[in-house]
Amino acid sequence: MEITSITIRKMGTEGKMKAIVSVTFDNAFVVHDIKVIEGTNGYFIAMPSRKTQDGEFKDIVHPINSEFRERLSSEVLKKYQEALEIAQAQVTDAGGALD
Repeated sequence: MEITSITIRKMGTEGKMKAIVSVTFDNAFVVHDIKVIEGTNGYFIAMPSRKTQDGEFKDIVHPINSEFRERLSSEVLKKYQEALEIAQAQVTDAGGALD
């Protein structure tokens, strides 16, 4: 399965959630609302989830094996870092600062 597109839909600087991402696979299937989270050990991705009746959050979609999870995470975080660098450069060019 090929990752054919990664789109950063929203970026933020406040709080632990840093971005919301959509990923397209094989130009045929898209997963929305993958979150980029800043944790104590760096950035990680959280798959779309919903709250169950007993208050737990369960992933709606997720990778089946660790190899694909790592590949997906790596590619999403790479795209996020690229978008972050572009945003920082735009702020610098405008004479401001990005927190």
